[in-house]
Formats: sequence, C-alpha cells, structure tokens
Amino acid sequence: MADIHHREGQPAPLSITQTTVDGIRVLTVAGQIDADNVGTLREALRVEGDSASALTVLDMGAVNFMDSSAINVLIAANRDAVAAGGRLRMAALSEPVRRVVEVVGLDTIIACCPTLAEAFTI
Repeated sequence: MADIHHREGQPAPLSITQTTVDGIRVLTVAGQIDADNVGTLREALRVEGDSASALTVLDMGAVNFMDSSAINVLIAANRDAVAAGGRLRMAALSEPVRRVVEVVGLDTIIACCPTLAEAFTI
C-alpha cells in the first residue's frame, strides 16, 4: 500500500489499493475522502459487468476524514452493487469515520464490521 505521509496541517492524499481474497474484492482506502478526490473512490468502486465480485469490502481503517461527497459515492456504489447482484461492506472504520457513518445512518444502508476478518464472514 502506498505511504500516506504528509506535512503537518495538510490533508493526507487518498490512496486505494485493490486486492482479491478468496474471490472477494477488497479495497484498502487510506487518507482523506473529500470533494477534491472522491472521483478516485467512485472509479475504484465501479461495478464492471461479469467481472464484478459478489462482495466488495472497503477496509476503512486508515481513512481519517470523509465528507458528504464520500457518503454520496458510497450510497451510489452500494445501489449499483446490489443492482448487479453484489454487496458492499465497510470494515475497520477509524473512529472519526465511524462517527460520521453512524450520524448520517450509512451503517443502516451498508453493513459495517469492526474488523476486516469479520467482513468476510457475515
């Protein structure tokens, strides 16, 4: 995974690494997700026809900030995944992201798991 080192006071750049574990697509996301870079997340989550995994897990443990544009992209990605016969899950949410997810009710739309391992089993 790419380093997310940054100067103090500057946002951490967004980094997304994709892997496949037992047929499950895992996107490891790090840094901040905001209006300036949310397109990167949107592209990473895009469902591609027959190549789409039945389950995509977002490892959000290294995301330290997420704004409303990220919420909107996640809702749309979940809708698209379900329409394609798949599912989206989020795992290992950092504390700031977990608070945002709970406040806006995103956890009632997308399953959220405390650990990456748990996201593979529910």
